[in-house]
Amino acid sequence: MAAKKKIDLLEIVQKIINLDPKMRFGAVIDSKGNIREAIMKTGKTNLKSQKEEEHFCKQVAQRRSMRKEFDRTLGKVRYVHVEREKVSQMVVYSKRNIIYFTMEPEMPVNTKIRLINRIKKITADI
Repeated sequence: MAAKKKIDLLEIVQKIINLDPKMRFGAVIDSKGNIREAIMKTGKTNLKSQKEEEHFCKQVAQRRSMRKEFDRTLGKVRYVHVEREKVSQMVVYSKRNIIYFTMEPEMPVNTKIRLINRIKKITADI
């Protein structure tokens, strides 16, 4: 029997935040909203406390399950983009996990779409 390859979530999150200098934070969240791995980019300050970050991640997972209700009629969610004054927040759903990342808000939309597509490829197997 072939051994299942262990996926290094830390390495995946590092790849994500290194995709662009304007990336701030990256996390892999399980279906219950628990943070499996997360990194704040060096030189960036977190806009939320750790408790707020954990609470936010729980809500991200809840919203995923709420959105599934419309998958049959509207199709699966490709990504979620929230543009705030201080930060852009993105969520991508992989098979078993949720990939949440933030970036500086002034990034052009076409750059954001390119990043989303690259992140989908990086996280396709998790």
